[in-house]
Amino acid sequence: MKGAALFYWLIGIVIAVTCIVTAFYFDEAVAQFMVNHQTRDLRNFMRNVSRFGEWWGHFLVGLGGAGIAWQFGNKKWTRIFLVMLIALSLAGVAGRVIKISTGRARPAVKSEQVWNGLEWSSKYHAFPSGHVAASTAFFAVLILANWRIGVPCLAIPILIGFSRIYGSAHYLSDVVCAAVLGILSALIVWRLARRKLLRAD
Repeated sequence: MKGAALFYWLIGIVIAVTCIVTAFYFDEAVAQFMVNHQTRDLRNFMRNVSRFGEWWGHFLVGLGGAGIAWQFGNKKWTRIFLVMLIALSLAGVAGRVIKISTGRARPAVKSEQVWNGLEWSSKYHAFPSGHVAASTAFFAVLILANWRIGVPCLAIPILIGFSRIYGSAHYLSDVVCAAVLGILSALIVWRLARRKLLRAD
């Protein structure tokens, strides 16, 4: 069993690294494509997607879901929603630390130097996308808990990621790396919480 787990981890790492390298390679091309295909209606729609895709929106959904499940006496789903909230928080905190530490200029910012190190201004907080990291962590836990419900929900972080690139807030690599961070956060939290929090009573 341990050998199989190690194999899947290695496959996952190879896929993640491949996606990250590819994303960095196509950063400028994708950013330019988005700039060249701007429409007012789509821009307004993507702005609203970004607004509702922030971590607090997910937090309220998770908190509401936990409350409803608890009200109906469903301990299993109460715990699942709580784990989703923990993964969301972990990805959010980790993403914030990385943002401040790397200081990557957003695509919309005219800067000679893309990576600026320690920066407190949000103009230099492109890497990684906090929206995508939080959303991916949130729904990745749901996939681990119930893939039939979770897989269709993947459309949400994907759409959020597209909105962030379309609005020139992030590069493609910011979104891809954020998704990897979100998945990793979900896996860590799920592994730690699976036996204690999700054990059926």
